[in-house]
Amino acid sequence: MSRIGKLPVNLPAGVEVKVDSNNVVTVKGPKGQLSEAISKHIKVEIADGVVTVTRDGDNKSSREQHGLARTLINNMVMGVTAGYEKKLQLVGVGYKAEKKGKTLVMNLGYSHPVEMEDPDGITTEVTTPTEVIVKGIDKALVGNYTANIRKWRRPEPYKAKGIRYEGEIIRRKEGKTGKK
Repeated sequence: MSRIGKLPVNLPAGVEVKVDSNNVVTVKGPKGQLSEAISKHIKVEIADGVVTVTRDGDNKSSREQHGLARTLINNMVMGVTAGYEKKLQLVGVGYKAEKKGKTLVMNLGYSHPVEMEDPDGITTEVTTPTEVIVKGIDKALVGNYTANIRKWRRPEPYKAKGIRYEGEIIRRKEGKTGKK
């Protein structure tokens, strides 16, 4: 039995979970609504404020989907109640970000500023010129958009310049040494 899959998901007050005939789980909460299609091998039961995930058999595909389905439902419940956020830091001379409406404008050492439009369900905040916060209710969307921002300038190993996640440790290299 999957250690993660057999754990129940407790529903906080104000959160509704529904499962339709096509095994699509819909979670409504104070911050919004999320939906996810779950595998046909998985059965989702809702009783007394607790969501339980079980599988129909012990074949490989059922075992693979068991823990995944439980984690997806738990992530949706957490998203509609508290939401998700990731922080990015811009490190480098002249690297800065600013917000213009729904557009994030970053100067990253290129000849032109990099402009990124916020997708639906995602908001970005610029607290200082070198710190960007990405917020949303869908964990996958927040992580994907943050990775797309980071792709413009990954931290390099010599001076550690670039866009990094908050708390990320950059593995530094020594660099060239002169003649001896």
